Amino acid sequence: MVEESEKSAASAIKEELDDSSETNKNHHGEESDAEEGEIIAADSDAAAPLPPPRHPLEHSWTFWFDNPSAKSKQAAWGSSMRPIYTFSTVEDFWSVYNNIHHPGKLAVGADFYCFKHNIEPKWEDPICANGGKWTVTYSRGKADTSWLYTLLAMIGEQFDYGDEICGAVVNVRARQEKISIWTKNATNEAAQLSIGRQWKDFLDYNETIGFIFHDDAKKDRGAKNKYTV
Repeated sequence: MVEESEKSAASAIKEELDDSSETNKNHHGEESDAEEGEIIAADSDAAAPLPPPRHPLEHSWTFWFDNPSAKSKQAAWGSSMRPIYTFSTVEDFWSVYNNIHHPGKLAVGADFYCFKHNIEPKWEDPICANGGKWTVTYSRGKADTSWLYTLLAMIGEQFDYGDEICGAVVNVRARQEKISIWTKNATNEAAQLSIGRQWKDFLDYNETIGFIFHDDAKKDRGAKNKYTV
């Protein structure tokens, strides 16, 4: 599914208009009588080339970045988080993605998010408040491809319970990189298990992954998984 999203996105961006092969003919289809070097007035009836078609996404999405250099132990969590760019078409996604650092190039301590527009990547956000998250873990510098596949699966609406998804985050740390998908209703076990299983399939991830309720994480940094797949 992700490969199809990626191929369709790439073909949309690379699509080009064909050049006319009739450059030496006028609008009546006759050979031009112009002398060499003579400038011919443009045909006022000729239509301007159409811009390439754009491919709208079902939802608009916003990239957020939490800069490690701006974090302070005294500051409230999330106070250094900033929205970077909101996109709503396949073309806009690729134009941004191809011009930003991927996880392997981000500084240690950085958190990079992609959430549905108007949902803040915070526990306090009313849409996230009763949710939780699935997490996959990679060694440092190994999460780039899985991060891209996660984004494509989300924005391409590849999940059966896509409405349950708030967004995703990649956390870059000294020895590992973690990717998490945040969801809305943690107690909806069927939806969470479906999302977890499909995500593993999209990533071809073979290890067991766990789902933690946000409410549990607030109370205990060592909160245990409620679901596993």
